[in-house]
Amino acid sequence: MFSSLAVNGDGERVAVVGGGAIGGYLSARLAEAGRAVTVCVRRHPGGLVLESGGTERAVPVAFAAAPGETGPADWVIVTVKAHHDPSAWLDVLVADRTRVVVVQNGIAHARQRRGLVPALAYIAVERSSPGHLVHRTGNRLVVAAGDTARALDALFAGTVEIRAEADFLTAAWRKLLTNVAANPITALTLRRMDVLSSPGVREVFRQLVTEAVAIAVADGARLSEQDVEATMDFYARFSGEDGTSMLYDRLAGRPLEYEAITGAVVERAHRYGVPAPINETLLALLRALRSPSDALG
Repeated sequence: MFSSLAVNGDGERVAVVGGGAIGGYLSARLAEAGRAVTVCVRRHPGGLVLESGGTERAVPVAFAAAPGETGPADWVIVTVKAHHDPSAWLDVLVADRTRVVVVQNGIAHARQRRGLVPALAYIAVERSSPGHLVHRTGNRLVVAAGDTARALDALFAGTVEIRAEADFLTAAWRKLLTNVAANPITALTLRRMDVLSSPGVREVFRQLVTEAVAIAVADGARLSEQDVEATMDFYARFSGEDGTSMLYDRLAGRPLEYEAITGAVVERAHRYGVPAPINETLLALLRALRSPSDALG
């Protein structure tokens, strides 16, 4: 069962499934809001430290390294990548009144399933080592509108901006635009966002986003050419030292979530008969990748 550390003063139990960059960051902000949090992980990292705004601090959270160490929670925030299966945790954490929020990239969770509320993270944070996070920019969750979004806002108590979105399908596609070029290109080139300064790369970014917008419209999202320009402006605001989650995962030898990003774009392109040659090319290259250590060996 949960330890006393993981029970809030008001009796609420909060579990965050996944101790990666986003899971750790949200756990830290919940702790800052006065919540007692249990972080559900595969291996105990030995603690949680967050660097943000020029300061570094240890975060008081509890860890569970196996489902048997936990029990039913009032809140479950799922932050594992789309290719990881959290069901073993959910089997023990979810009870009749549990609120479950799924924070993931991609569009697979855009259409709500019963009992699960989808969310999107606009947060750039790097896990520099197990349990050590470096927050670079962004502090917003976009959540499907409803009672859970309002309750989540109260749960975070101002430590994270919670934005409710009635048209979550469009919101999910708009977030995917911010990933569809930067994530695969940084992972393939093993470069941070300074790759945008290389000759021709900015145009490749634009073509990837343009293809994705056409596919999103076919899927029912309310996007337009303006979203292409807005996404390119979004990319331009990053510094050359910023990276992406897919780059960090490749450098660390972890599995990449390209199927949830580029794969989802290509799958829907085929479904609707929308051309996507640049995204198809990147997907083929991503599927052919080995880890950097394998390549160097």
